Amino acid sequence: MFASLREDWLLYERDPFRQGLWVMMVYRFGRWRYGLRSPLARVPMSFVYKLLRTAMHVLTGIDLPCEAKVGRRLRIEHFGGIVVSGDAVIGDDVILRHGVTIGLKHTNVRGAPVIGNRVDIGAGAKILGPIVIGDGAVIGANAVVVNDVPAGAVAVGIPARVVPRKSKRPPVALAAGG
Repeated sequence: MFASLREDWLLYERDPFRQGLWVMMVYRFGRWRYGLRSPLARVPMSFVYKLLRTAMHVLTGIDLPCEAKVGRRLRIEHFGGIVVSGDAVIGDDVILRHGVTIGLKHTNVRGAPVIGNRVDIGAGAKILGPIVIGDGAVIGANAVVVNDVPAGAVAVGIPARVVPRKSKRPPVALAAGG
């Protein structure tokens, strides 16, 4: 837990006022308490976790339950309106922006998304159901993703469709004198 917290601290640029850092600290604490074997230790820690999680939800608008599996260096770029299902799996180096939902497609039906590594998720995006978002994918702002997205792809629209990624070309040099 402490190695992950140290990594989160560096990711959030050692800024104690970043709400994403607060949420990640509570998330890491919630995961850590599962390792406590003694009920005398686990029960009070579970109570503390539930209080902290509720406080984070109220203060930041971010719901990240410790049941979700989150990799290293999850960056919550903007806070507010972020909901992650407890069944979700999120890889390493993922970026979330405000208004993102990662969750179930239908009520009372199991199956949450699996988000790969280095995925960039735009503001307001909804990723729903038992789908897989491949490594390095980009999910556009306000996209509603209900189908798998291949690695390295860009998904935009409602419902989201995969579009070709534009290659990064070097900037064109302007002619001198004019």
